[in-house]
Amino acid sequence: MAFHDQDRDQDRERMVQQQLVARGIRDPRVLAAMRRVPRHEFVEPRDLDLAYEDGPLPIGLGQTISQPYMVALMSELCALEGGERVLEIGAGSGYQSAVLAELCRELYAIERLAELAERAQQRLVRLGYGNFHLECFDGTVGWPEHAPYDAILVAAAARSLPPLLLDQLADGGRLVMPVGDHDGQQLVRVVRRGARYEESWHVYCRFVDLVGRHGWGGEGAARA
Repeated sequence: MAFHDQDRDQDRERMVQQQLVARGIRDPRVLAAMRRVPRHEFVEPRDLDLAYEDGPLPIGLGQTISQPYMVALMSELCALEGGERVLEIGAGSGYQSAVLAELCRELYAIERLAELAERAQQRLVRLGYGNFHLECFDGTVGWPEHAPYDAILVAAAARSLPPLLLDQLADGGRLVMPVGDHDGQQLVRVVRRGARYEESWHVYCRFVDLVGRHGWGGEGAARA
């Protein structure tokens, strides 16, 4: 989809060139999606002037909209070509959801906080996205009814990889999420190869906690 506001278009182009291309984002589909999605539609009104700056912003309830670079990097690591079924855990403002909806065939997004889920739903509908499903529940258990997924993106940090999410990956599917402690994490990409899971580790980062049965404070088993 395309959204036209000359000043905002220029802001987005600067964001893409200075924050994404300059830092090594190369996937042309990801760059195109980041140019199209109007980040200013997903921030709080008081932060409109900061919408295309290089950093996360608060969206209420102790949550944040991620830094544009991190949204682009996680999207690039998902390696989407357009025909995939994708699961997103932690929809938050809906910004990452919109970028993923630009890149895949069908998006299933989960947000555990009802107020944020409702706002994200309204924004995505208003902007014309029709290939997403957004619900409010514990995302650490995944969404097994629609599995397997070609990619799973988790926009919150856990101490280890939630086993139920790994189980919901298709063969060859990719899971991208931050793993670490409360003070900092590292972005990990896991590729499923049958019964094996191949890990690669990327940038250091800091996300809000993944809360739920298989997140912080949960009782579910963890797979390191």
